[in-house]
Amino acid sequence: MARRLESDRILFGAVVVLVLFGALMVFSASAMLGQERYGSSYHFLVRQIIWAVLGLAVMVGAMHFDYHRLARPAVVFPALGLQFLLLVTVLFAAPTHNAHRWLHLGPLNVQPSEFAKLTMVVFLAYFLALRRGAVNDLRHTLLPIGMVAGASVSLVMKEPDLGTSLALLLIVAAMLFAAGLRVVYFVYGAMAALPVLYITIFQVGYRYRRVLAFLDPYADPLGKGFQIIQSFIAVGTGGIDGVGLMDGKQKLFYLPEPHTDFIFAVIGEELGFLGALFVLGLFAVILWRGMRAAMRSRDEFGRLLAIGLTVMIVGQALVNISVVVGLLPTKGIPLPLVSYGGSSLFVSLAAVGVLLNISQQSS
Repeated sequence: MARRLESDRILFGAVVVLVLFGALMVFSASAMLGQERYGSSYHFLVRQIIWAVLGLAVMVGAMHFDYHRLARPAVVFPALGLQFLLLVTVLFAAPTHNAHRWLHLGPLNVQPSEFAKLTMVVFLAYFLALRRGAVNDLRHTLLPIGMVAGASVSLVMKEPDLGTSLALLLIVAAMLFAAGLRVVYFVYGAMAALPVLYITIFQVGYRYRRVLAFLDPYADPLGKGFQIIQSFIAVGTGGIDGVGLMDGKQKLFYLPEPHTDFIFAVIGEELGFLGALFVLGLFAVILWRGMRAAMRSRDEFGRLLAIGLTVMIVGQALVNISVVVGLLPTKGIPLPLVSYGGSSLFVSLAAVGVLLNISQQSS
């Protein structure tokens, strides 16, 4: 059981501040949208608060749950089975925005791919710790991991959800690297992935147009380049200290998805460079404290688990921010702990709770 040590107050505080700040920005970004679609400017805010309360409760519970209990076959493999069941089930659910990403459970919309990331981290930490010293064994280590990761990524791609698929691959690569996988295997993996990426991106019309828009958004300013151009306008308008909270203009039906994928653009417009730097600083704190917990962990499972959870949150944040400022092509991926979205917020807070428990038991 966990020793009675104080939890990481710095990590805890940074996450709570991000969640509260995110709720404020969700309200600012979605008030007009909620009023127009649902007749209430508080529509999205209320739902975000409900998920935040549930997520924070799970985070506190996970803080006091010994993470070693996760390293059991009776936990890992049923979780994997449930993950695959949900990823298959969602493909038969009613589509939303031409994608099968959400399971509609009464008033709740659950995104199984978000939970798949957490399951993947736990599985890899368990399996790589079990195979410690033999991570480069192609048959007994890499092949089973490749089968599990490949099946998960394929099902998420089928939804289709390229952003979450890439997030899953990032988690797998980071944890394999941390476990000591030789660089040559990453080279082989990249070479094998190139044809798949080519077919996935360049042979699918809307994804190919997104790449073209990324290279030259002003070639189609009213089509595929519209979203990123509006994001550029929002971020550029903000200047140093922004136009003021609630006073942004791009969220007023110019910038698509201002409360989800492009909430960082709203932050940049309303709070300026200082607001954007504030958010980046908080994610830097999560990276610092997560890696600190990993380095101080007393066992390999805890070390890999902390690395995977940290990469899951901070890596996705960097991808989201890179999309908003035009460093990556547009893809649907939320800003963890900040964007509107119950599944993403809930899973991220659960991950932080496990991180806090690892830090409790670190040396």
